[in-house]
Amino acid sequence: MYQALYRKWRPKTFDEVVGQEHITEILKKQVLTDRPSHAYLFTGTRGTGKTTCAKLLAKAVNCLNPVGGSPCGQCEICRGIESGSILDVTEMDAASNNGVDDVRTIRDEAVYAPVAARRRVYIIDEVHMLSKPAFNALLKIMEEPPEHLIFILATTELYKVPATILSRCQRYSFRRVPADLIRQRLLQVAAAEEMELTEDAAGLLSRLADGALRDALSLLDQCSGARIDRERVLSAIGLAENEEILRMAEALLHGDADTALELLDGLYRGGKDVSAILNQLSALYRDILLGRVAPKNGVSLMSGGFSEEALARLSASADTGVLLRGLEAVQDASSRLDRSGNRRLTAELCLLTLASPALPSAPVPVPEVRTSAPQRPAAVPSQPAEPPAAKAPPPPKEESPKPPQPDKLSEGWLAKPEDMPSEKAPPPETGSVSWEQVLAALENQLDFPEYMMLSNPESLSGTLEEGTLTLSPKNDTVKTILNADRLALIRRAAEKLTGSNTPVVLDDPHPQGGGRFSELDTLFGKFPFK
Repeated sequence: MYQALYRKWRPKTFDEVVGQEHITEILKKQVLTDRPSHAYLFTGTRGTGKTTCAKLLAKAVNCLNPVGGSPCGQCEICRGIESGSILDVTEMDAASNNGVDDVRTIRDEAVYAPVAARRRVYIIDEVHMLSKPAFNALLKIMEEPPEHLIFILATTELYKVPATILSRCQRYSFRRVPADLIRQRLLQVAAAEEMELTEDAAGLLSRLADGALRDALSLLDQCSGARIDRERVLSAIGLAENEEILRMAEALLHGDADTALELLDGLYRGGKDVSAILNQLSALYRDILLGRVAPKNGVSLMSGGFSEEALARLSASADTGVLLRGLEAVQDASSRLDRSGNRRLTAELCLLTLASPALPSAPVPVPEVRTSAPQRPAAVPSQPAEPPAAKAPPPPKEESPKPPQPDKLSEGWLAKPEDMPSEKAPPPETGSVSWEQVLAALENQLDFPEYMMLSNPESLSGTLEEGTLTLSPKNDTVKTILNADRLALIRRAAEKLTGSNTPVVLDDPHPQGGGRFSELDTLFGKFPFK
């Protein structure tokens, strides 16, 4: 029966473990001096050798003829542990055996002396999955273990292990295996398996493995069957759509949302999950950014899924700020996919944000409404002015025709502001300015939530007549926003449009919160506080 490469090439001695010499040297020394600890905790990311070192240590402390601190692999104890016939070494997966009864079984067995080996060893993988009662049951036997007992715990999520367990273990942190060591190991395995593996493909596989040697061997196994070059790797592991991802990024950096959405639709219809598309787009933006900020040493940190020529071409189309904002938008969309009712729509909105850098990538928090009595904002005229005379009701305003909307997203509609044609009209004559024109002038001077609140007719209305701008707020939130600084900003915008002095006054005949605050002030006046 065929055996997977990561199982066939699992290290048989501590010297064969790649990239963890800071741990294997200590373990070998403890075996040579016959001073092993009663409890070990191996922590680190997947595929870095935690379970492998646990099995090697279980063999080494029981081996009849250890060689340099490593198990010989030839004695009956080593062969029995490898085949599973010696029950003194037990391996348990805490992901599926995480109850208190499972740990109680171990606790009841651990007190008995080993049958065939020198020590009884329990390897508990993914120990962080144990329940709280199970950890409590394990704590007592770990605190006062018999001399023949050794616990070896392994986990990828150290923060979930209780501190009472951590304090009773020798902890060893496994590092990610460097890409160069993974590349050398892949070439060695490929030569022994008579595979034709190119240097370029080995380097790509080592970077895609992200520090996990086991993942690299699995990817190599997946690409076997023919000459393994870069194109073979990209095709075998499902990265053949990289050309579409490159075209999508190029369209986004040029503001072409139409092309980007068409590419997304094609990948989606072809069975590509939107999360995988966003992950590849995020990796591409990261590679471009590394190429810009670290042109010398950034190559070794890149994902390896894109050619240097394509990265150089895209790097010339965007600056660092655009790439940073793009990465934030993609990461935010990726985090919201699992909670989204329409994953495709979430991805499409992300692409629209990337193609329109002028739009905010995330909503700005709305200012908090104060619960205490707000101070009434006073009018802020530039010069003292006589109160306006009584005015006749203004004639009904004619609604200005709305500009035609395009049938679909196009380059012109989502073009960058600096790329759009300039159509600045001459300054309007005094008296012909409306509140809507003043709002349009304030669009880039106010925060997005404030502008949306002030431009809502149900929250605020305004009229500019006889040289005076009258604002009528309709709720307490707008009154809070219209403080002295905001009124001064509105006055300057109105004066710039009219070309003359334009006082700004508040018309609040029916204050919604005034009566409430007046009653509270009267009540508090009866009970003075010292």
